[in-house]
Amino acid sequence: MEFSNQDLKQAGEVVQSFVSLNKAILKFTQNNASSLGLTVQQMDILNWICFHSKSTLKAVSEQLDIPKSTVSVNVDGLVGLGLVEREQSTENRREVNLKVTAKGKDISQKSIKNASSYKTIATVLEKFSKEDIESLLHIHNSLLLSLKEIDFN
Repeated sequence: MEFSNQDLKQAGEVVQSFVSLNKAILKFTQNNASSLGLTVQQMDILNWICFHSKSTLKAVSEQLDIPKSTVSVNVDGLVGLGLVEREQSTENRREVNLKVTAKGKDISQKSIKNASSYKTIATVLEKFSKEDIESLLHIHNSLLLSLKEIDFN
């Protein structure tokens, strides 16, 4: 497939807009996570485990699209902080079940309550119509699905 210079320029502008938006949102998210003594990845994993009973390392890895080894290292940190407990599965000894402790639930709730990225985006989205927001979400989801369908290997 041939691309014109205009097509590539436009693609570059789209990529750059996503990168810039991601950086801006990540700053808010990093501030929230660090205020709780966590990394962004630890906060994401903790919140996911908190809202999904019967969590396993494999499920977290698949759902958050993070390598299992990275999830394991982050869970080690969460266990060390007393936020998550590991339990050997009674059904499959190769599987490790993850449970959030009471302290972990408290931190997770604080991370959601303090989610400045959500609050900031909600404030900014007030400037847009409901239709524009729905269109934005539709386009993002369509782009993501299309990108997942492409196999570069």
